[in-house]
This record gives sequence, structure tokens and C-alpha cells, in this order.
Amino acid sequence: MILELADIRIQPGQQAAFEEAIERGLKTVISKAQGFRDFKVSKGIESPERYVLQIHWETLENHTVDFRGSDLFTQWRAIVGPFFAAPPVVEHFNLVIKSPA
Repeated sequence: MILELADIRIQPGQQAAFEEAIERGLKTVISKAQGFRDFKVSKGIESPERYVLQIHWETLENHTVDFRGSDLFTQWRAIVGPFFAAPPVVEHFNLVIKSPA
């Protein structure tokens, strides 16, 4: 399983609208993508316009090829893209160590 980590900065004062949009986009668009497993969204305390989106995918290609090359990606960006202050920084990770239970 692959972890996608997206560091998102949004326009000031748009937190409530963005949170509604990202939840809707995750539940109605990304959840339909091939290889999608689950997601988490965290909001910055010191920087309230900063969000960290974590998505687990079965494979790297499920995100970088299957999802990004599909109409779902276009739908996703139409929902959340207008809130971005800058393009999100996205990286992928493999699990190395996990806490027990």
C-alpha cells in the first residue's frame, strides 16, 4: 500500500467552504478511483490555511496513472482547485515501521 501525502495551502478565510468541498470531493469522487483505500485530512493549528491530505492507494500507479489520467481527477480539481493558494506539494511513501495495535 502507498501513502499519498498532499500539503495543501488555501486562500485565507476559506476554511469552512474548503472543508465542505474536500469532504465532498473525497466521498463522491476519489472514493470511486481504482485502488483507493482510505483518507485523512488534518488542518494546521499554527497555520489554519494549511491542510495535510493523506490517501492510501493500493499501488503508486493507481494514483499517478489511473486516477490522474482519468475524468475523476478533472472532477476532483474542479471541486477543490478553486481554493488553492498554490499548487499542492504531493509525495508518496512506503510504510517502514508501524506501532503495534
